[in-house]
Amino acid sequence: MLLDTALHQAAGLHSYTPQQDLRLLAVLSQPGSGPWLEMLWQLCSSLQRLGYPVVVLDGTALESPHMPGLDQLLHPAPWNGAQTLASATGASLAVVPAARGLARLAQQSEHHGATVLQRLQPLFRAYALVVLHAPPEQLAPLLRGSASVPLIMTGPGAQGMVRSYRQLKHMALHAGVRCTVASILAPQEPVQHRQTAEALDTLQRSARNHLGLQVHTTTVAAARAQDIQRLALQLLENACTIDAAMPLLPPHSLCASLSPLDRSH
Repeated sequence: MLLDTALHQAAGLHSYTPQQDLRLLAVLSQPGSGPWLEMLWQLCSSLQRLGYPVVVLDGTALESPHMPGLDQLLHPAPWNGAQTLASATGASLAVVPAARGLARLAQQSEHHGATVLQRLQPLFRAYALVVLHAPPEQLAPLLRGSASVPLIMTGPGAQGMVRSYRQLKHMALHAGVRCTVASILAPQEPVQHRQTAEALDTLQRSARNHLGLQVHTTTVAAARAQDIQRLALQLLENACTIDAAMPLLPPHSLCASLSPLDRSH
């Protein structure tokens, strides 16, 4: 569903030249049914309307000979149609199956850390934004040492808060990064503003007490274009840049604040 472009407080972002750098956004995939995929496409559409061509590397989709993707692109001789990825347009959203390719990069990251993501630069340099959409187990080794702030989406009220906490803990333990948590209010869901606020407060308190994390949380109504655009801009602010010198976290910043961790939760 396409959204009407509304006035927003970050109109200055239009003055950027997105093709100059390749930015990386990370969104943790969620199991089961929910508005997660629809919200991901809404966010990508919003970013494209801001002038940032987007390619999604979907770690939940397996590459195959009939559905080639990142795994084939990482080989010296990718498939014949791969060159179409070099011509990004603001009107189309590229979605690339990437489960095997991301697993390959994650394995290489054991020795090279987040610098393995630099391999994406020549492959997707026609785009402004690369969105990694994958489970935390796949994203954590790739983002270790990066300045990225991944997005975790959860349901309204207390729904999914335990899962969100576990994902926060996994990313803190195995990647040393903090995440943003967005509670998505689907259009058909009854309004649960108070319950959602209480659940997010509980999540923040648990992350602070047991993980030493200051977690930013937000609520997004899936039917409100302004909410979606606000979250898209937050994602953009939390992106890191993929280039020859991708910025890493200072050694004594977040990693120091994450220890000691309470591993009983």
